[in-house]
Amino acid sequence: MTRTLILMRHGKSAYPPGIDDHERPLAPRGRREAALAGDWLRATQPPISAVRCSTATRTRETLAATAVTAPVEFDAGIYEAAADRLIEIVQLTDPAVSTLLLIGHSPGMPWTAWDLAADHDTDDAVSIGRKFPTSAMAVLHFDLPWDRIGPGTGDLATFHIPR
Repeated sequence: MTRTLILMRHGKSAYPPGIDDHERPLAPRGRREAALAGDWLRATQPPISAVRCSTATRTRETLAATAVTAPVEFDAGIYEAAADRLIEIVQLTDPAVSTLLLIGHSPGMPWTAWDLAADHDTDDAVSIGRKFPTSAMAVLHFDLPWDRIGPGTGDLATFHIPR
């Protein structure tokens, strides 16, 4: 079974005074772009089997705006996680899951996409190396079980920025 991993950065957040970083909400633009991301996911990707989402307010609000209805696991470990930790989180995915949506932050999302991609010379990989904007999504395919994916084992199928 081919497995699909969608790495999504949260939508554009607001910066209200006196609010801790973890609690920052989405800005109106972030809600709009996350909704566009959800539309794109439904139109172009296989149905999402499971979601892993950071516990930060802006990632939770991003997930809500996408209207993705798959089972969700909120994981505090995604917040501020480096690529190696995010890969470990993905490796723990139930083998029955075929498409996983992981919603997190920068720099974790772009670094993870870059590390998992086998080919860094594609236009999408070059774009990820330059910038991974808010609400952007990297879609990778794997011909391995989740617990065996690692650096260089994924096919970067597309990189999409909903605008």
